[in-house]
Amino acid sequence: MTRTLALAQDAEADALLDRDPLALLIGMLLDQQVPMEHAFWAPSELARRLGRDHLDAREIAGYDTDALITIFATPRALHRYPKSMAGRVQTLCAAIVEQYDGDVTTIWRDVVEGRELYARLVALPGYGPQKAQIFTALLGKQRGVTPTGWREAAGGYGVDGVYKSVADVVDPESLGKVRAFKQAAKAAAKEAAAGKG
Repeated sequence: MTRTLALAQDAEADALLDRDPLALLIGMLLDQQVPMEHAFWAPSELARRLGRDHLDAREIAGYDTDALITIFATPRALHRYPKSMAGRVQTLCAAIVEQYDGDVTTIWRDVVEGRELYARLVALPGYGPQKAQIFTALLGKQRGVTPTGWREAAGGYGVDGVYKSVADVVDPESLGKVRAFKQAAKAAAKEAAAGKG
């Protein structure tokens, strides 16, 4: 089952995520040290600044690096760390061009095993184990990409009825629940660290 995405909580930005898998992959890459909605809004603003209605891995991979940094840094900046994130997005796009001929859907289109999907995602530049698990869960829960064992490959993020990550955000209410979960986890980690000191 594919559901209409509501990750940016912005109609135009979410519409791009819905129709452009590269935008979704880039949004997930950017989802660190900024609010989730900002990370998933950024791909649509990147497309607008490039004068496009979608994102193209070849174009971004071959783009002048300094010019791309400027695009990221122009207010409203696409990320809190525009220089490093422009570089990460460019590196990700270069890998997609090199390994998947520029077609991001090839990463998951013919995958039959969840662990293979996870392995492909975790091998992407900028995607660590947690990000790869969350994106596996997002594909399964909201994009209809459900190879055998995808929930197991996604770890705790693949469980139904939890509000742990972007994979569980479908509206403002679920976003609030995910945010509350993350804050509680952060507080618990802080408390545990203080206990060790």
